[in-house]
Amino acid sequence: MSVALRERREELELVAAEAERARAGAGRLVLLRGATGTGRTALLEAAAEQAEAAGMRVLRARCSPDHTSVPFGAVFQLLAHGPGFDSAAGEEPDPPGTPPHRGRPARLWRLLRSYADDVPLLVAVDDVHLADESSRRWLVEAVRRIDRLPVLMVVTERSQYDIDPPADGLVHALSPALVRTRTLAPLSAGSAAELVRSALGRPVPAELVDDCVRAGAGSPLLLRALLDDLGGTAAEDAPAALPDNCAALYPGSYAAAVSWWLDSAGPTTTEVARALAALDDDEKADEKAGEKDGDSASGGGGHGDADAELLARTAGADPARVPGWLTAMTGLGLLRPGPGGRPRYAHPLLRDAVLSSWSGALRQAAHHRAAEAMVRRGDRAEAVAGQLLRSAPVGEAWATGVLLDAADLAVRDDRSDDALVFLRRALDEPMPDARRSVVLTELGSLEYATVRSTAGIPRLAEAMRLPGLPRDRVRAAVALGTALARQGEARVAIDVLRGLENEHLTGHPDLVRTVQTASALLSDHDPGTRREVYRWLRETAERSPQLVGTAGQALLVRYESTAGLTSAASAMRRIRALLAQPADPLAEGFLLGTAAAVAQWADQLDEADRLVRRGLAGQRTSLLHPMHLALLNVRVDIAAARGAYAELLDDPVVLSPVVGRLDPANAQAHALIALVETGRTEEATALADGFDLQNPYDSWELNRFLYARGVLRAATGDPAGALGDFLECGRHQSARDVVSPVVTPWRTASAECHLALGRPRQALALAEEELRLATVWNTPRVLGRALRVLGTATGGRRGLDLTDRAVRVLREGAGGVSAGTPDVTPEAAPEATADGDGSAAPGGEPVETELIPALIAQGRGLTAVGDRARAREALREAAERAERLGAVRMRAAAEAALREGGARRAATARTGSGSLTASERRIAELAAQSRTNMEIAELLHLARRTVETHLTSAYRKLGIRRRAELGAALTDAGSRSGPTGPGAGPDRDRHRDRRGTQA
Repeated sequence: MSVALRERREELELVAAEAERARAGAGRLVLLRGATGTGRTALLEAAAEQAEAAGMRVLRARCSPDHTSVPFGAVFQLLAHGPGFDSAAGEEPDPPGTPPHRGRPARLWRLLRSYADDVPLLVAVDDVHLADESSRRWLVEAVRRIDRLPVLMVVTERSQYDIDPPADGLVHALSPALVRTRTLAPLSAGSAAELVRSALGRPVPAELVDDCVRAGAGSPLLLRALLDDLGGTAAEDAPAALPDNCAALYPGSYAAAVSWWLDSAGPTTTEVARALAALDDDEKADEKAGEKDGDSASGGGGHGDADAELLARTAGADPARVPGWLTAMTGLGLLRPGPGGRPRYAHPLLRDAVLSSWSGALRQAAHHRAAEAMVRRGDRAEAVAGQLLRSAPVGEAWATGVLLDAADLAVRDDRSDDALVFLRRALDEPMPDARRSVVLTELGSLEYATVRSTAGIPRLAEAMRLPGLPRDRVRAAVALGTALARQGEARVAIDVLRGLENEHLTGHPDLVRTVQTASALLSDHDPGTRREVYRWLRETAERSPQLVGTAGQALLVRYESTAGLTSAASAMRRIRALLAQPADPLAEGFLLGTAAAVAQWADQLDEADRLVRRGLAGQRTSLLHPMHLALLNVRVDIAAARGAYAELLDDPVVLSPVVGRLDPANAQAHALIALVETGRTEEATALADGFDLQNPYDSWELNRFLYARGVLRAATGDPAGALGDFLECGRHQSARDVVSPVVTPWRTASAECHLALGRPRQALALAEEELRLATVWNTPRVLGRALRVLGTATGGRRGLDLTDRAVRVLREGAGGVSAGTPDVTPEAAPEATADGDGSAAPGGEPVETELIPALIAQGRGLTAVGDRARAREALREAAERAERLGAVRMRAAAEAALREGGARRAATARTGSGSLTASERRIAELAAQSRTNMEIAELLHLARRTVETHLTSAYRKLGIRRRAELGAALTDAGSRSGPTGPGAGPDRDRHRDRRGTQA
């Protein structure tokens, strides 16, 4: 069965029954109504064939818009092939005033009757709505007379809701008793799917079947045309799904069928259909630009009325008719409810076919009208801008404002790609040069950061050439300078800034200070330039501090910190004093980023974190700014200092290359170390090998990556290669006057490589120099690290004393900057931290990454002098801390040192509830019940010092810092407490603990 005759059995049966009635002398009209493409013509032809098979004579006429001006044209088609037609039709029209029973209509009627006298007739008229007016009147009159004749009249008529109201149908003036009407329904989805499978003649993916059903929209016309296009595709080339555009179909029957459907609907309906397709041209973009807080993208409220009104305004149609058309087309299957119930074409291919015959200029004009309508009713900027993206330049200020507002929203939502599109389109609209400069600055910044640097720099250079406000020109210069410096053109970048300062900033001392600060920061990318800039900055600050401003003074603190000229305590005092002063908004970012870096070096990680968040919150991310990346770098530095390896590696930015750069960045250096520390050396090697360091331009980030690669090489058994990287890192840093170990501790790392290569004298010299510089900065991290490596290089009892001191310094480091001597006895640490006042446990997170290797070095030193019990205690603590940190490499080193010292391999975890001894668990449970250390000691008949020692160990194993956290830690870990109280046998537990220690 053909596509058009699917699900038409009832209609054919009706015609057959009426034909039988007509053969008995009781004729009637059967009207087959339906929308364009529902198969009216095919059904009429099938009815005619059925009648001929039953012995009836069929008279056919097919009406056309080309023949509407020919009087009686349709009737002539019906009667033209019978005898007597020429005399009945006549060559000339009847003269005016001819009586109806004598004129041409009467002669034609008598001719029809004469035909019926010979044989029963089926009069088949297709598309009667296109018949000429004379034929329509004749047919209506004939219907009134055939009820006593063997004549069945079967007529098809287009019945579809169009925007322009249609004329009255053929049966408008006829009695219902004379007419049997059937309206053809669209094909059901099941029947259409069956047709697709049978027509293609091969196994068809379910997705393709569903696509064909939706693109066919229940119309036999469209489905047949689509299957014709798909039928010529070889099985091996058959698509798994229907394409979204007609260009992918050949020979194009489907697009032609849709075009014919539009032509049949009339010009106004066609305009509305195309306008709907245009407004739906990018449904995904519309959804993304849609509601963020409950308001629709079209301005709030219900979709139906708002969409219909917009559609009417876009197409220039009657707003009262459009809602009905949308409802009718949804009922036919051409439209389907989309997101939020909004009408959408049933398939993108159908939408594309509707648009395919529309010229680009007309389409752009429709989008322009849609944008204007959406602005008038207060739609969201992004929704309006979506229409402007598809229109020609508007040439009015409102369009520029909408596009820039949409770009601003996209930036705030971190959708840089959308912001780029809006900004580029905004440049097509007229705007003053000053405003164009601002737009070019933002666009160039985004293109540099998200596309490629070669796209951004020309935009920024153009922004610099245009006139503008001094503040905006500074922003453009800073953005261009940042881009140039990252490309290795630091000197050119500083020349750009100096040129602006000399030519355009007279009378703006605050902006001059901002430019000078930016120059100093960008000079970090070039050693020679850096020395020149900081020499000038220091000399100026000595003469007139106000000329460099708070941000410039902060940069000097940073310079002195890395040059080994100040202590951490002094640096933080000065930084905090600068932060307390009022700052210019344009310079505040420089101040906050610099302060955050110094705070991170000073182990004030929480304070550094707050400064980073504050600095990033004040940055406009779409503007290229040297401090934005600096703040992101400090954030990564903080995570690395805390040993938050999982957090580092979970950040997609850390392992991704920086757009516009072939050399490694700071984040990738930290990622390399994190991979090494977590035991993922193969991934670390792949990351390191991904960068060619043969001819990179010199930068501080290169130094950081050289150090990280040295860590990898040392961890994988290549101390010589690691030493080369560490020494090269040191050479680059020294060229920048960066001698303090706060940035990268290349000396201690080199000393360890010398020791591995059997060169203790060279190792000792580097370690002693590192300790001298670390003593200047005087934070637990750098001091503890230097003491540890010097102790290892020294060896013997003297070396052990140094490593013991390193451990003490680092244990004390939980509080941050140290202002005094770090000589706290080991016995005092538990007493000061595990008492009932809830203060922090020893070994706080700021120095954990250095305390673990210090404990390992201490354990090895104790083993070397024969103190195996204390050695195992230190090494087990190191293993526990490394396990909790996720530091696989350091835990392996601690375990290896334990085995070398004669300890058995640990069978259980060293951290968590399962690692607690019975005594530790019992004491922890009592402490969780809010008992003081003294109460626990009395209850268990123990010394208070013993209670404190067990609590300290429990805190460490559970990874907590306060007594208030004990209950949750024990519960979450699923611990099961044993009996407590005096009868629980503390002495027995002490013996068990002692046996465990000796094992």
